[in-house]
Amino acid sequence: MLEGPLIDIGLPAALFLIMIGMGLTLTPKDFREVLIAPRATFYGLLAQVLLLPVFAFGLALLLGLGPAMAVGLVIIAACPGGTTSNIFAYLGGGDVALSVILTVLASLCSIVSLPLFTSWAMQYFNDTAVAFEMPVLRTIIALLVVVVVPLLIGMSVRKWAPRAAALGERAVGVFGLVVLVLVIVAIMMQLGDRIITLASQGSLAAIALNVVGLALGMVGGRIAGLSQREAFTVAIELGIKNGTVGLMITLSILHDSEMSVPSAVYGVMMFLFGFLMIVLARKLGLTRQASGSSA
Repeated sequence: MLEGPLIDIGLPAALFLIMIGMGLTLTPKDFREVLIAPRATFYGLLAQVLLLPVFAFGLALLLGLGPAMAVGLVIIAACPGGTTSNIFAYLGGGDVALSVILTVLASLCSIVSLPLFTSWAMQYFNDTAVAFEMPVLRTIIALLVVVVVPLLIGMSVRKWAPRAAALGERAVGVFGLVVLVLVIVAIMMQLGDRIITLASQGSLAAIALNVVGLALGMVGGRIAGLSQREAFTVAIELGIKNGTVGLMITLSILHDSEMSVPSAVYGVMMFLFGFLMIVLARKLGLTRQASGSSA
């Protein structure tokens, strides 16, 4: 069991600040994307909140993961995208406004969907290694505190002090990344010799989940009638997760270091897939389309 100030205080505080950072980038006008691109918004939200976690169940069974690792995979799949996904959407020539609104809406939906999927996974994969129940109500309250409240704080600062918002956006992003790195190092130290075996399992699961997420966005999005640019944006949202949320659930609430491995591994590997997606976007000409539309 991994405990201490870094997990009990630092991790929730880091998530709180990351969500403030997301709020600092938002204005009420951003929410008009729901009306401008309802099909893309609906499909992206459906894939993020429902489809990807369901696919994670199938992957866990297909890969024969142990109970803790299986639950951990479902947890990271059910996590929303983070502010990093908005950056990758921008670099790849995606629809940044769509990326932002999907990140916000998925974060709000995850307040309820993430605890429910986690509870379902723990019951489904339950054995002596995972012999406890998910505190659903406590988790919902915790997510409300670290998602909605800081989001509103950030939006308020953006409205009343835009200069401070511009400076704070960079600072909170750096802080969140530092805490994430420290937590991953602490997990590695806690697991000791088991880290190699678990990391190899976690890497395969993380790769498979990322590929499924990107396919749901790029292929599923096109089948659903999205433009290539919108499909790319949804793929980025599904591929670039807010790993800090997964670590907070597995470590600060469930106190299970093995369960946190998928979130930790995914939080590192998603950057590789993100850069590969940017390369793909450039080959598809999405960056040229984006610059042309903004000209």
